[in-house]
Amino acid sequence: MKYISKQFVRWDDLDAFGHVNNAIYLTYAQEARFLWATEEYSAAMRESSLIEMVVARAEVDFISPIYDGGRFVDVIVTIDSIGNSSFKMLFEISDKGTVFAKVATVQVAVALDTKKSRPLTAKEREFLERYIEAKS
Repeated sequence: MKYISKQFVRWDDLDAFGHVNNAIYLTYAQEARFLWATEEYSAAMRESSLIEMVVARAEVDFISPIYDGGRFVDVIVTIDSIGNSSFKMLFEISDKGTVFAKVATVQVAVALDTKKSRPLTAKEREFLERYIEAKS
């Protein structure tokens, strides 16, 4: 299953080169991840959101520049793999068949009281497994 988030490209996302600044792609992924964690997890599990996590790693492959603001792009969210206390998320930022960037992050579940990593719960794993894409 995939989650698709529409992210608005603001005019101030553009840099001096006239395209979306490289750091903004991580913002689009972050916004999509937050919406996915709050909307999808809460709806599926009927409880609090899967937002008690931190980014342990992030990488971006820039494929094609976004040259104009005032538009929306799709951020497609899937899960690549699930570990004991972490999982790898994949984000494809695109519009009308043009892929602009691919982002991968490793998320680590954190206990809010201790601020340390914690194992994923059975419900979290069940939810995450729905978003694993079949690998070719």
